[in-house]
Amino acid sequence: MDKQNHIRRGIASTSSLAALLLAGLLLAGCASNQESAEDAFINDITEAYETAQKAVRGGNYRRGIQIFEALQARFPFSDFAKQVQLELMYAYYKNGSPEQAIDAADTFMRENPTDDKIDYALYIKALAYYEGDPGFLERLFRKDMTNRPPIDADLAYSTLRRLVERYPASAYAPDAEQRMVHLKNRLADYENSVADYYLRRRAYVASLNRAKDALERYNGAAGNVTSLIIMIESYEGLGMTALAADARRVMDNSFGDGEQRMAREGGITR
Repeated sequence: MDKQNHIRRGIASTSSLAALLLAGLLLAGCASNQESAEDAFINDITEAYETAQKAVRGGNYRRGIQIFEALQARFPFSDFAKQVQLELMYAYYKNGSPEQAIDAADTFMRENPTDDKIDYALYIKALAYYEGDPGFLERLFRKDMTNRPPIDADLAYSTLRRLVERYPASAYAPDAEQRMVHLKNRLADYENSVADYYLRRRAYVASLNRAKDALERYNGAAGNVTSLIIMIESYEGLGMTALAADARRVMDNSFGDGEQRMAREGGITR
C-alpha cells in the first residue's frame, strides 16, 4: 500500500462526514429564523475543510495547515476539533515540521486519552522523530553517521515500541515493527561505536558496560556480534579470561566466522 495512503487511513476524508459534523455543531441552539444564514455558513466552512484536505493531498502543506489552524481556532472544543487535530499533525509531518507534528500528537493524546485514534497519533509522532534522525540522512546521502548521537532515533524507537505493545492489532503496527528493526540496528551501532572508543583507550570497564548494554537493550540487532567482540576484548584487558571465554563461546554459537570477520573489519579494535 502506498505510504501516504497508509498514513492517512486514520483520517476521515469524506465531505459528507465533515458536513454532518459541522452541521451538528453550528445548528445546535440556533433559532429557526437563522437557519438560512447558518446553512450558508456551513457550506463555507465545509468548503474550507475540503479545500484544506485537497491542498494537503496536492502537496501544498502550508496552505492546508493555514486553513486547518483557522478551523481549529474557530471550533476548539468539539468532535470536529479532534478531526482537525488529526489532519494537522499529518500536515505538519509532511511539511517537514517535526516539532509541530509531535506537539500536535501529544496534545491530541493528552486531551483524548481513550480515543480510538491514539495509535495513529503515536504513529505520526514516531515518524516525526524517525525522519528527524541522522540515520534518515544517511539513507538519503549514503553518509555514515554512526557516531552521531541518535537522540531522535531513541525517541522514535520508544514511541514505536509503545504503539506496538499497546495496540498490537493496529493497522500501523506492521510498519512500526519494520521501522523498529532499522532503529534497533542504528542504536546498537552507536552504542558499539562509543564502546569501541573506550576500548581503544583501554578504559575496559566503560567499554564492557557499554557493549553489554547494547547487547541487552537491542538484542537481535545486526551489531550484536560487534558487542560481543568488544566484551571479549574488554574482559581480556581486565584479565578476566574465564568471562572472555564464555563470551567467545556465545559468539561462536550465535555467529558464523563470516559475520565475526565482517564485524572486525568494520573497525573494532583487536
